[in-house]
Amino acid sequence: MKYNLTKDLIFFDLEATGLNVMRDRIIQIALIKYPKDGSEPEELEMLINPSMIITEEAMKVHGISPADVANKPTFPQVAQKIYDFIGDADLAGYNSNRFDVPMLMEEFDRAGFDFDVSKRRLLDMARIFYKMEPRTLSAAVKFYTGKKMENAHDALADVRATIAVFDGQLKMYEGRDYEDGDGNITEAPIRNDIQVLHDFTNDLRHVDVTQRLKYDINGEIVFNFGKYQNQSVAKVLWKDRNYYNWIMNKEFSVQVKRTVEKIFKEHEKKMRNA
Repeated sequence: MKYNLTKDLIFFDLEATGLNVMRDRIIQIALIKYPKDGSEPEELEMLINPSMIITEEAMKVHGISPADVANKPTFPQVAQKIYDFIGDADLAGYNSNRFDVPMLMEEFDRAGFDFDVSKRRLLDMARIFYKMEPRTLSAAVKFYTGKKMENAHDALADVRATIAVFDGQLKMYEGRDYEDGDGNITEAPIRNDIQVLHDFTNDLRHVDVTQRLKYDINGEIVFNFGKYQNQSVAKVLWKDRNYYNWIMNKEFSVQVKRTVEKIFKEHEKKMRNA
């Protein structure tokens, strides 16, 4: 299918040593880029040495063993190539907002790259699927394409399956409205429009993909966890500097830390100039 693009669009998938986006490491990455000019898609796929143990649970899922990646490059060695391939593209995947995107951000940060997603649109086929037809990726392939998925949990196969699901979703839900549990209706949200799909597949109340920060009804960023739940980030950090230091030194995502740091510095400057 030809997508209506204003920026390049990259579908991607990761396989990893485990499920913790901050502690675990990428062992396989696959990306398929659809250029905005409509030219032929480009592919990039590679195995990566994580320099750490691959959990038994993870190996049961993707089948990649330590021997498979022993002689492969580490992420810092291939980071520039991946970074350049992605460029300023929007990102799409299956359950990518909760796993692939934050894990990729952490890996880039450790490699010394500033991988900012704030100006990228993020499409998550799982979010479309869970809202419209709750199932798994394999079931999604069968449901939307009528075909059985082959080589599940191979990153490149998963990317291709995700693209097939996306094409099927665009065709199946064309012109169909969405009604949430509260009776609110979104008019035809599944259409060939990247911005509309971004808005539909992301919870715009949350500031970061790990959902530690959110917007209140006035549009102010507040904490979504802990003892300062629902309180202004700027005001809390100004009064409790120890809490700021605690966040910056604990296991929070790069996105949370950068957002908190920016808010703190902006509020500090505002108070000093008051």
